[in-house]
Amino acid sequence: MVVAYTKKRDGTLEELGRTEVIMNSLDPAWIEKITVAYHFEIVQPLIFHVYDVDTKYYNLPVKTLKLNDQEFLGEGSCVLSEIVTKQGQSLTLDLHNRNGSRGLKNLGKLTVHAEETVASRNAIEVIFHCSHLDNKDLFSKSDPFLRISRIVENGGSVPICKTEVVDNNLNPIWRPLCLTMQQFVSKDNPLVIECFDFNTSGNHVLIGKLQKSVAELEKLHKQKTGASFILPSSAQHGHEKVLKGQLFVDQFCEKQLYSFIDYVSSGFEFNFMVAVDFTASNGNPRTPDSLHYIDSSGRFNAYQQAIMEVGEVIQFYDSDRRFPAWGFGGRTIDGTVSHCFNLNGSANGVEVEGVQGIMAAYASALNHVALAGPTLFGQVINNAAEITRQSLSYNSRKYFVLLIITDGVLTDLQETKDALVRASDLPLSILIVGVGGADFKQMEILDADNGCRLESSTGRVATRDIVQFVPMREVCAGGQTSVVQALLEELPGQFLTYMRSRDIKPSAVNITQTSASYAAI
Repeated sequence: MVVAYTKKRDGTLEELGRTEVIMNSLDPAWIEKITVAYHFEIVQPLIFHVYDVDTKYYNLPVKTLKLNDQEFLGEGSCVLSEIVTKQGQSLTLDLHNRNGSRGLKNLGKLTVHAEETVASRNAIEVIFHCSHLDNKDLFSKSDPFLRISRIVENGGSVPICKTEVVDNNLNPIWRPLCLTMQQFVSKDNPLVIECFDFNTSGNHVLIGKLQKSVAELEKLHKQKTGASFILPSSAQHGHEKVLKGQLFVDQFCEKQLYSFIDYVSSGFEFNFMVAVDFTASNGNPRTPDSLHYIDSSGRFNAYQQAIMEVGEVIQFYDSDRRFPAWGFGGRTIDGTVSHCFNLNGSANGVEVEGVQGIMAAYASALNHVALAGPTLFGQVINNAAEITRQSLSYNSRKYFVLLIITDGVLTDLQETKDALVRASDLPLSILIVGVGGADFKQMEILDADNGCRLESSTGRVATRDIVQFVPMREVCAGGQTSVVQALLEELPGQFLTYMRSRDIKPSAVNITQTSASYAAI
């Protein structure tokens, strides 16, 4: 019998489940699956204990067995992301004693296989447009967006997706919207489609609503007809007012959506890059009140903490573990202020070996680079974008992640926006960690979580949101979510948006149709 555990952050083991007992076999193949929720944004250590179950317990349910009564045969350990990134999603572990050693005796091997258990990969892609919407603004036109909700058994509704905001337009056309079967459940399930006028305060004004199933939306598309919005009116004692505004379905197509695990298990990789702020506002690195102060006791400063936590997660998705690392805003050995210099001090190569290589390059740079300024992101983002662009010419199975750690207010906000809008066409995401007590309102603008995508100085709008910003002080103060979890939670979605928008499919995937949304091991 195998007992599977997850190791928690405090080092204790939490049991996930047990296999069945296979009698009289030294080469058992278990059938019982153990379900574990897969989270990209954290490292999930797994421990497997193998036991020889005494014959007198064979007829008892495995959950009731006392493990101290059984003979311990060996243990194996790994991280869940090590399994899901393997071709075939199988990993073979050497079994060893509880103290970690194999000793002289061969304790055997344990092969662990993971498969994603998703209800369905079916999805629909629709393009909506509206005509003759009511205007809700006094001095301009409404800024409409759609919110779609699924009606649940108790009669209430659960929001499942929304469009972007179209500014100043009563006849908006939105970008394609993708709805998965997990979201809409069945083609006949009623959906509530609401059109709102966007307000930055969050008090969005309802323009109109209607109720249609996916099957009815398909019918609207085929018949090229519109559906009228209604407005519940308390003045008419609960009667609904039929509005002039209508919803049209310009495109309706059914497609298969591959999951994040489908991609990473078929060889798609993340390439990690990091950029560190060397501006003077960080304070003298030799004084304990500096954000760059390296404590002799080994306690990490905020920069080290961000590098370690993000790097430890992403390294499992990068096979060569060679990471480009830059600094910006510092005065280098030649006396010039650079807004993108190699963190390792080399004139030839920007890459370092592994997360420890980034840590060593950062510590070394603090001894050779003088803090200066101002705080500029543009050059670092452009360099990361150029590496990404070059990779596209020979490998479409790489996705790049740039981590920027900064303490300051941007001096080149518009140049940064321009760089981000250009980069939004590339397989690239940018994670920004704000350290220290600065005002980070600009970073919230770059994050674009309010539904308004970034716009360049030439009026071009970003094709997708590629930035995630987290202020370290706020996340740490909350106590529940680590900085890395908050940073990485949007990354799989950003990756999938890019792959799906370009119709890039995972190679040689084994698509299994089962019935939940976890990984089974």
